[in-house]
Order: sequence, then C-alpha cells, then structure tokens
Amino acid sequence: MVLLAKLTKITTQKKNKGRYNIFLDYGQGEAYGFSVDEDILVKYRLQKNMELDEATIEAMKQTDEIHKFYTLAINYLSYRMRSEKEIRDYLNDKEADPEHINEIVARLKKEKLLDDQEFANSLVRTRIMTSSKGPLLLKKELIEKGVNKSQAEVALEYFTFDKQYEKAMKFAEKKMKNDGKKSFRQQIQNVQQTLMQKGYQGEVVQEVLANLPEEENEESEWQAAVLQGEKILRKYQQKAEGYELKQKVKSAMYRKGFTFDVIDRFLEEYCDEQ
Repeated sequence: MVLLAKLTKITTQKKNKGRYNIFLDYGQGEAYGFSVDEDILVKYRLQKNMELDEATIEAMKQTDEIHKFYTLAINYLSYRMRSEKEIRDYLNDKEADPEHINEIVARLKKEKLLDDQEFANSLVRTRIMTSSKGPLLLKKELIEKGVNKSQAEVALEYFTFDKQYEKAMKFAEKKMKNDGKKSFRQQIQNVQQTLMQKGYQGEVVQEVLANLPEEENEESEWQAAVLQGEKILRKYQQKAEGYELKQKVKSAMYRKGFTFDVIDRFLEEYCDEQ
C-alpha cells in the first residue's frame, strides 16, 4: 500500500524568501514536512491539497539538496573560473554527497561553466599579466589545481619565448637596480638564481644574462664595496687585527663578488687606518 500525504500548507521562510516550508498531513493532522527552494516548488508545481507519495517526496528532497549545492557552486564560480578539482574540493568541504557532486560537475560541464582547458588558458594569461612567475611554476600551479599535464602544456603555449624573455628581462633590470649596493657579480648571480627559482627555463635565463650590462659601473662598484666592506670590517675588527683582519675582510668581500682589485683598494684605504 502506497502511503500518501496531503500537502496542506506552503509558507515562505522568514530568513530566506527564496525557500518554502511544506506542511503535510498523513491522516494524523498537519505537520511540517520539509523545505524546498523556489525552483523546486515550480518544477514540481506544488500547491495546496496535492497528494504526494513517499517516492515523490524523497525525489524532491534529493533534487532540492542537489540544487542547494549547485547554487553554492555557481556562487563559487562567480568570483573567478575554477578547475574541476577546485569545485569538487569545495563541494566536498561543504559536505555534499559524492554522487551529487558528480551530478553537479556533469551539469556545470554541460552548461560550459566548467572546462579545465579554458581554466588553464585563463590562469596562464592572468599570471603573465599579474605575476613574475615563469612557465615551470605556472605548470606546477596548474597541476596542483587538478589540470592534467597535457592541458597545462597547451595553455603554456601562450607563454612564448619572447613573452618569457620580456618579463624575465624586466624583472632582472629591476632586481639589479634594487641590488645596487651589492657587487656587480653578486647582482648577476642573484638575477640568475631568482629567475630559476621563479620557474624560467634555462635558455631564457641565459638569454637575459647575455643581454645585461657586461661590465659594472666603476663608481657604483666602488660605493658598493665601501658599503659592504665597512660592514664586514666592523664585524671582524673586534676579533682580529693586522694581517689576520685583512685576510678575513678580503675573504668575506670576495664571497660577496668583489674583484681582488677593488678589495685591495678597499683594504689599502680603510684597513690601513685601523
């Protein structure tokens, strides 16, 4: 025997005008049954005095549950494009049923709202404009977001050698300007190291280094040597003196990239005064 319930009343929720409370009577008086979103109300054409069986009621509840998480996914997508993995992780965190997640993801794909290739393409273009990341870091980021390797490689085709060189050179020039108080050799080493850390490929880094100034500005190099040398001198002069002090200063300045000619000049002008 199929158990039927009569729909006795539909009321709007006070705190959420888009949701409705459904009241049912199984023959023992009116009682709250469940709540649904407005879209579910319209889809099932719910109205007073309708008779509903348990299967229909359960189907409505499931449809409403899916609709609730679908709406959350749409809102999550409204801020920016997302990968399939991001959507799945988000819905899982919201405690959506795994089967519902699969259904929602399939619907989003059908509606062209979820596409990992388009997501990857968009992320690469955005990062090129807004960050100093090289292609290797971008590929790592894409894969962490669930984009597969082949999709990541297709997206990175937009990040051409010329674009990489342009961004890397701009960063290198800025880096050298900010490192002006360091030795020229250390500036070059820092540029190379940082570009590699940022994910630029070896051939791009070498091209950038080949087109940076080949020689340091003598006056700038001397000013950097004095600045760094005086710091080193203050560090060691409480622990050593004479020949030992000079050797310690000489070694430390060499490690910072200064040439022996510049170091000897500094020792002659500053250490002999000690």
